[in-house]
Amino acid sequence: MAVALAIIAGYWWTSSTNFANLAITIARSLSNSFAGVSPANVPGFIIGQLIGAIAATAISNILFGKSSD
Repeated sequence: MAVALAIIAGYWWTSSTNFANLAITIARSLSNSFAGVSPANVPGFIIGQLIGAIAATAISNILFGKSSD
């Protein structure tokens, strides 16, 4: 529930829509709105998302352990 609320808060209070999805980042770079992303900044966003995914996976494995399946 906390994750869902954090994402909802990101959508509600920021124009970035929290960049919770790589497709959003790419789509925002193609838009010409006040909430758009400069195409030059897209690689940085993608690198940040990949680092976040790797960190989340590592922390998840530490907290919950790897499955024995």
